[in-house]
Amino acid sequence: MQLTVHQSIYIHLLKVENVTNSSVLQIGSSGKMQALSQLYNTGEFETLAEEAEIEGAQEPLVPLSPT
Repeated sequence: MQLTVHQSIYIHLLKVENVTNSSVLQIGSSGKMQALSQLYNTGEFETLAEEAEIEGAQEPLVPLSPT
């Protein structure tokens, strides 16, 4: 089966409140979506960042029941 889709999309205003690493914003149709992840070194750093240090452990604000 062969399917051809022609479409015109006019967007006058598009407001996106939040974008996270797993967000997908799609306008129109897609025959196949592939995951894409890109990492950029925009600060031109040449060494790795120092390891994060764990500060004192705190009790949770809401006590959780054991499972």
